Amino acid sequence: MKSTDLRPGMALKMDGNLYVITQFTHVTPGNLRAFVQIKIKNVVNGSYLEKRLRSNEEVERVDLDKREMQYLYKDSSGFVFMDNESYDQVTLDEDMVGDLMPFVKENTNVTGLFHDGRVITVDLPSTAELEVTETTPQPAGATATNQLKEAIVETGLMVRVPPFIKVGDTVRINTADGSYLARV
Repeated sequence: MKSTDLRPGMALKMDGNLYVITQFTHVTPGNLRAFVQIKIKNVVNGSYLEKRLRSNEEVERVDLDKREMQYLYKDSSGFVFMDNESYDQVTLDEDMVGDLMPFVKENTNVTGLFHDGRVITVDLPSTAELEVTETTPQPAGATATNQLKEAIVETGLMVRVPPFIKVGDTVRINTADGSYLARV
């Protein structure tokens, strides 16, 4: 498959290792040849790499099985998920999914990505709706629309929100970059 057809969440085999794409950017500088910049995660050890590929470069894509899973809880060994079809429970460690978990609350369904019958990562929906548990009150007379304040949501994630958001509000957050999208 050509490097320009890659997307986040796809799995690749490079240098004998299995990777999952976490970020993808197609760059077309003015007077230079276009290239693809990807950030990939090694599914075995959890390390990240950034690679630059030529636009016409061929890469080996690995097909992953996708199954619905439910996040149950976190314990000392990691994050526990349940397969919604077989009801088997799987524990994924912090290195595999730790950076994704601030967007997921307990009993939330996510898509598990499997390779050779083993979960290698989870795929989040594009948005998450989380309740604000801590924030500062709106200052009197703050009417500027581009001002943002910090808020902490129920999973512990810190998000920059508009001043009218208060404790108890539910906000929609972009899971790709952690930015505020809307009040629900």
